[in-house]
Amino acid sequence: MDDRKLKILAAVVDEYVRTGEPVGSKAISKLEHINVSAATIRNDMAALEQMGYLEQPHTSAGRIPTFMGYRLYIDELMTLPELSDDEKLRLDEMLGDENTNEELLIQNAAAALTELTQCAAVTVNSAPRFSVISKVEVIPTGKRLYVILLITSSGNIKNKSCRLEFDLNHEQIEFFTHYIEENLSGVSVEELSDEMFDKMVAALSTYMVSLSPLVKGICELSEDLRHQELTVRGGEKLLSCDDLDKMEVVRFIEHKNEFTGILEDAFSGIQVKFGSESGSFAIGNSSLIVSKYRKGGREAGSLGVIGPMRVDYRKIIPYVDYLTQKISSIMSGSDDDYDTDEINP
Repeated sequence: MDDRKLKILAAVVDEYVRTGEPVGSKAISKLEHINVSAATIRNDMAALEQMGYLEQPHTSAGRIPTFMGYRLYIDELMTLPELSDDEKLRLDEMLGDENTNEELLIQNAAAALTELTQCAAVTVNSAPRFSVISKVEVIPTGKRLYVILLITSSGNIKNKSCRLEFDLNHEQIEFFTHYIEENLSGVSVEELSDEMFDKMVAALSTYMVSLSPLVKGICELSEDLRHQELTVRGGEKLLSCDDLDKMEVVRFIEHKNEFTGILEDAFSGIQVKFGSESGSFAIGNSSLIVSKYRKGGREAGSLGVIGPMRVDYRKIIPYVDYLTQKISSIMSGSDDDYDTDEINP
């Protein structure tokens, strides 16, 4: 494809993002950096349509970009503006400071993205599955009632009530505490499995009847830690968007946790995915802009935006990039300067 066609494709995407209307050759010919006739532009737009980068929604209408057109635009043609000092300051204020706890930090980032982009913000917290078991306690709270307290190295605290068939004596509780410390202390959450807990129950020997419900309780708590929840903020923005199918949006929101892998599979840096591109995303004609944030050099989660394909990528990508890097700095106790990441398909 020659430079002129690339320039026309970029102009069509920019105009369509700005107006939301199919773009005609006349509109492109009026742009200062396009120095060719409307007839030449029409021919080039027809060629771009044949190549799959543009489409014509109606016979008499102008053209709009396809997901292939957006992909080429994002990967090769788009130039990202730098955030101004005022924009960075505003984002910092919306995010919070180094004293803001991590959970609130991510909530604030999602709220900021929803407000600034008018799209839905999505987050997945990966930190629990990269942590290790720090402590497990069994606390008697009533007749045959015990609370299991599980604490991880990332600060996650999970608890569960277990009702047993009979009360445990001091020796049984002491044995169980020592047994759990020996088998689980320092074990990565990622390594926990149902098979591991089955072996632990079998190894209880004479204590199996009395203590196995507690082991099963810890197994259920570990399931919660291994399960990553996708949080959607601003789902109403998707429902009110005319470019998206409302039933597809509803299905996505109802079954959102089925799509955590989409965010988790993102590489480092900004990644852009389209609903029409691979069939892996729930909402057709949509786009997902996502990046990972890190804690102490280790992946801690993902933050992104879901909206129609016709979003302002030049505006949204710098926001997502800045916020994820800022979150990484705060969570890692670092003052590293903001540095724009590469964009991955």
